[in-house]
Amino acid sequence: MENVVLSVHLILALVLIGLVLMQRSEGGGLGIGGGGNATSGRGVTSPLAKLTWVLAAAFISTSIALTVIAAANSTGSSVIDQIGGTVPAPAAPAVDNLLVPPPTATDAPATPPRADP
Repeated sequence: MENVVLSVHLILALVLIGLVLMQRSEGGGLGIGGGGNATSGRGVTSPLAKLTWVLAAAFISTSIALTVIAAANSTGSSVIDQIGGTVPAPAAPAVDNLLVPPPTATDAPATPPRADP
């Protein structure tokens, strides 16, 4: 089922790209193209624009369907569990690399005593 929805989704994406490229420019971003009536806010919607809206709605619904299908198929395990590997335990740092002062011969504290004012 997921492969069918994915195939429809990809076909919709390609058709949407083609439809958007075939439409006439309205002259928004770069100040070129389109023309039209400057007094009206919106012109008459062409059938190509209506078809673009319908295919865009179908594209969004297939996107949501793919998300739902992927969430239903998830097992909650990691990829490592699925391929049968093991995660190595983190290695303990070498004692030589630690910034720890060397032990002292006496049991004196590591910080100097506080001077009372």
